[in-house]
Amino acid sequence: MAEETARSGSMYAGSSEPCSIILFGASGDLAKRKVIPAMFDLAQNNALGDRYAITGFARTPMTDESFRNLLGEAAKTISEVGPIAPAKWDAFAANLHYCAGDYADPEAYKRLAKLLDEIDAKRDLCGNRLFYLSTPPEVYQSIIENLGEAGLAQPTCDGSWVRIIVEKPFGRDLASAKELNKMVLNVFDERQVYRIDHYLGKDTVQNLLVLRFGNGIFEPLWNRNYVDHVQITAAETLGVERRGGFYETAGALRDMIQSHVLQLTSLVAVEPPASFDATAVRNEKLKVLQSIRPFNLQMVAQSVVRGQYAPGAVGGRPMPGYRDEPGVNRNSRTETFVSMCVLIDNWRWADVPFYLRTGKRLAKRTTEIMIQFKRAPHIVFREREVQPNRLVLNIQPDEGVCVSFGAKKPGTEMAIGNVSMNFSYKEGFGGNSRSAYATLLNDCLRGDATLFDRGDSVEAAWALVDPILDVWSAAKTATVPEYPTGTWGPRESDQLLERDGRQWYNP
Repeated sequence: MAEETARSGSMYAGSSEPCSIILFGASGDLAKRKVIPAMFDLAQNNALGDRYAITGFARTPMTDESFRNLLGEAAKTISEVGPIAPAKWDAFAANLHYCAGDYADPEAYKRLAKLLDEIDAKRDLCGNRLFYLSTPPEVYQSIIENLGEAGLAQPTCDGSWVRIIVEKPFGRDLASAKELNKMVLNVFDERQVYRIDHYLGKDTVQNLLVLRFGNGIFEPLWNRNYVDHVQITAAETLGVERRGGFYETAGALRDMIQSHVLQLTSLVAVEPPASFDATAVRNEKLKVLQSIRPFNLQMVAQSVVRGQYAPGAVGGRPMPGYRDEPGVNRNSRTETFVSMCVLIDNWRWADVPFYLRTGKRLAKRTTEIMIQFKRAPHIVFREREVQPNRLVLNIQPDEGVCVSFGAKKPGTEMAIGNVSMNFSYKEGFGGNSRSAYATLLNDCLRGDATLFDRGDSVEAAWALVDPILDVWSAAKTATVPEYPTGTWGPRESDQLLERDGRQWYNP
């Protein structure tokens, strides 16, 4: 399979199995912006197989033709794969179908089952089905339980498969995450469930494992003996935009730290798995999350900072503060920024701080991992300033790897400067880029769960975050520091590192 992919030049591993994909929430924003363009991308790279069908399910009444037209118009303006040739879209759209129904209506699922059986018989799809929940979390239970009642959760014949992709958030605290997992596993087996986090579809995230375990020069240094500290940043320049109402119920800790940022943390800190398969990799990631020192009241006060963006200007244009955004409570204490220090209590990472931060309306849109190594034990050039070595993995927007080190500047004097060696994915492997959603969808169709979250891992992440939420909830009179739009967060975030003699790496 890999050789065929290489010969064809496809960015995705081929999928020879016929399949039927059922997209719940098909008329929604996520489906139009990300999921359908990802499916189109896979189809153009021959990664959906020779025979496939995509059936949209949503409340909005539509015919197959109007559904195809709706997605076609959206694809022209928001596709991640560039301009779409009309002939290619028409060929793809011929595989699109639509079923209207309320998510809580059992009769709608009977209609869906009948339609899927008809499509399966007509196109010979062998009973293989993938359900994709691109919906608000509050309807997950209705969809999943009705799939079970309609007999759609289990394979219809020998050799076929049924899988389900569930979008984040997976609960809003530990109790709801456990309840959600229990509800899902009452209908599906764990091996059928793919909890998607699109950050894990980024090439640089996956390359982190290759960088460590596929090269002999990094892994020997990847421990407390050589690493001074680790920084993980997920920064956005945008505000909450039109999602103020949603954000009031979430906040940066739930929205980013519990999922994306802790996922990146576990990948940085993971022990070498016995093999690169789903079970081995996810077992090791779980061990990392379980090894992070739990937060108590004192640790939250000392090691966690939250903030809200204040009014300011971006590119000369005035921007409202968070509390002035539509749908936001004028006295809101919801955080749009979080920075924190976590400690991993295991042999490899004992006493190595991991500094995590995420926020909106920050100085730059970037997601990166910075590993700072300890200074050389014997500073020969102690009279001159020598910067510590850094390894930086840029995850977005420009994927790549950068290594910095000291070098002598030209001239007769012993002057030392900090230089960098940069690897760019675009320059190294050409301009083609993969959609993270398409990468993960391709993995799911092939039955590879390596880059998807597992139920026990979701609960372990919530177990870490829950005590912080509890402390914040109890401190009803505590103020939430504001930070100016276009900066790197509140002053308290800088102080979090300064007290240890460190500072944030701001690209």
